[in-house]
Amino acid sequence: MTWATVSARGAKRWATGHPWIYRSDVESNPATPGIVPVRDARGKFLGQALCSPKSEIRLRLLERTESPIDAAWWVTQLTRCRDRRRAIDANAWRAVHAEGDGLPALIVDRYDRWLVVQLLSAALETQRALILAALQETFSPEGILLRHDVPTRKLEGLDSAVELASGDVPKQIEVREGTVRWIAAPWTGQKTGAFLDQRDNRALAGTLVPTGGTALDCFTYHGSFALHLAARAVQVTAVDSSVEALARGAENAALNQRQNIDWVAGDAFDVLPAWGKARRTFDVVVVDPPAFAKSRANIPAALRGYHEINRRAMQLVAPGGWLLSASCSFHIQRPQFMEMIANAAAGTGRRFTIHRILGAGVDHPEVVTIPETGYLKGVVLRAE
Repeated sequence: MTWATVSARGAKRWATGHPWIYRSDVESNPATPGIVPVRDARGKFLGQALCSPKSEIRLRLLERTESPIDAAWWVTQLTRCRDRRRAIDANAWRAVHAEGDGLPALIVDRYDRWLVVQLLSAALETQRALILAALQETFSPEGILLRHDVPTRKLEGLDSAVELASGDVPKQIEVREGTVRWIAAPWTGQKTGAFLDQRDNRALAGTLVPTGGTALDCFTYHGSFALHLAARAVQVTAVDSSVEALARGAENAALNQRQNIDWVAGDAFDVLPAWGKARRTFDVVVVDPPAFAKSRANIPAALRGYHEINRRAMQLVAPGGWLLSASCSFHIQRPQFMEMIANAAAGTGRRFTIHRILGAGVDHPEVVTIPETGYLKGVVLRAE
């Protein structure tokens, strides 16, 4: 048996609840990817890990015991993930949230009767056949699609293709969130076909709108926030720089028979200041931009961008109205986000109170000792 041996610092990471051990804390490991037993420098068994010899994250903890990681093990783990999500009022959700579910580097999203999967480490790729068989047994999907067109795969020395693994998966799938419906594109859409992590926050946004009120959805993309806002608003304005995305949003609005959404093509950084000068206001404003910080080096510029767009958005919130602001930037931590929000509010000269701190839903579990699982953060503010 070939072992991986780690330093005292590497062993401490596992002991304190983080599943990653970096290359610098691995004293020896096999030359080929796979699942390996791990010990410390004194020979004490620590667990079994996914080992990727070319990755900066060399080891990812998979199992703390010596139990065999076989077909039955995968079925047991996936069944636990499935059962945790039974109460979700939707037909699309994240079925496996990688480290958040104790299955590092594995993403599985369910879209109605189909699964979209990402195997994001070289070691996990060696388990492909077992994982696909366990997914078939656990979820009984009509098809499984591998969305491997992500940069993470390249860093692991893997291909980056989109591949049908079993059955058939449609190009478009109708998603239902409560009473709202919209179209996901599993073969070509963002992430695995859509943004599933904001589902609960979209529903919450819809409840904030006073009957007959107005709402603004910035960075609307395909309009999933706008659709929830439109259920109670007399008028929703949805802004995005992509004309193609707005066209998809209009199709989703038609699917829900919503004629009260005004689709505006434009850069929110230009549109919001102009509307501020015109003294436009809305009862609810949603700010959910794409990730501004793609790396640690981008953090200062990203925080400046978040500050600017949130300050502009706050100026458009009517007295007594609401701002829902979110960030999906992995490198922006929640304290940094909240400090940015406070500074943006201070820049308006207005008084805002915190109504709710936001994260992702139950299908994106956030582990307190693994900050990377809590990449989505947000807040709901009330304008006094």
